[in-house]
Amino acid sequence: MKQLLAIPFALILPLANAAEHPVPFSWDTVPVYAHLANMSEDFTPEQHDFLAENFDLIAIEKGHAKRKHGSTEKGFAIAVKEIKKRNPQAKVLFYWNSTIHIGGYQANERFPEGGGLLSKDGEPLTIFNSDFSDLSQKAVRDWWSDTAEIAVRDLGADGIFIDAAGKFSNNSRRKVLSDEKIKALNDGLVSMVVDTRKKVGPSKLLIQNGVSLDPENIGARLLKVTDGAMKEHFVSAGHFEKEALAENMATLNRVAKSGKVTVIKAWPGFDWRDKEVMKTPREERIRMAREAITFPLACFLIVAEPYSYFCYTWSYQGNDTGTFVEYPEFKKPLGPPKGHALRDGWKYTREFAHASVFVDLESGDAKIDWKK
Repeated sequence: MKQLLAIPFALILPLANAAEHPVPFSWDTVPVYAHLANMSEDFTPEQHDFLAENFDLIAIEKGHAKRKHGSTEKGFAIAVKEIKKRNPQAKVLFYWNSTIHIGGYQANERFPEGGGLLSKDGEPLTIFNSDFSDLSQKAVRDWWSDTAEIAVRDLGADGIFIDAAGKFSNNSRRKVLSDEKIKALNDGLVSMVVDTRKKVGPSKLLIQNGVSLDPENIGARLLKVTDGAMKEHFVSAGHFEKEALAENMATLNRVAKSGKVTVIKAWPGFDWRDKEVMKTPREERIRMAREAITFPLACFLIVAEPYSYFCYTWSYQGNDTGTFVEYPEFKKPLGPPKGHALRDGWKYTREFAHASVFVDLESGDAKIDWKK
């Protein structure tokens, strides 16, 4: 009988150790993260209660309550105040897109004239009816980092969620931009985040959206400056390729072992773009999400390290994001891991003080045995 060698993730060489972060972390239960907004209204008192009780790390998305208050900043400041009133140790991040000039911010009144990105043919480049920001311009970079400073100084933010850092590959951008311009944009982004770190200080969190260890990738360059990263499309229950998922798991584990914050965003097999599913009663979506949680949660537990957080929702915006759902798995005692995960082919196992985790990427099977 052929015997396969179990390979511990510990053999993956870690990056240079990062300093400890001010964000709370505990293995007592599954460490979780929230990422959401409601463009129309403030969160209700009950929703503020839920966020404060269940999450210590929260990002408030773009446009929160802007239709009620006129700007994202005003809605954000209210949410931070209400969450921290209930949970003073919670860390709340201000969503700030690094690449796309999104509407709904007071800061847009200060956006530099001519700061939009133009194609090599001189045409404005847009996406979702928004302009791209030309980060090769110092005035645009200063505007962005100044806004981040205002968010932590005046709005109560504990840091910045830096979205769209590596949203578009260099190859895709070559269709509309010169190589020289692409390099200037990438260098500008890194410079902007370095300046932001100086302005907000070392105690504030900078979390980027996008994880890469490729030294040529902008995400890898930014990780030298930021405190950590989100993997936004880690796995969707029932929809994955085993090779890609295994590679993502290895990358995330290596980044987590370096001491960086890792936010792992998983999906219950559907999201807000699935129109037929979204037409069903909310109770049905909750039932589907509860039934599907084992596989993505098990994959998270295989790679989790201190300062790793699990996010499991089907949307980011509105009253029906999936954030305000009770999952029994999030209440069960977990305890610290007894060691690194072991890999045997496509099968992974890991032991925690109060749980045994098994995942098979080939069959899609997963099991978490919770110990009493």
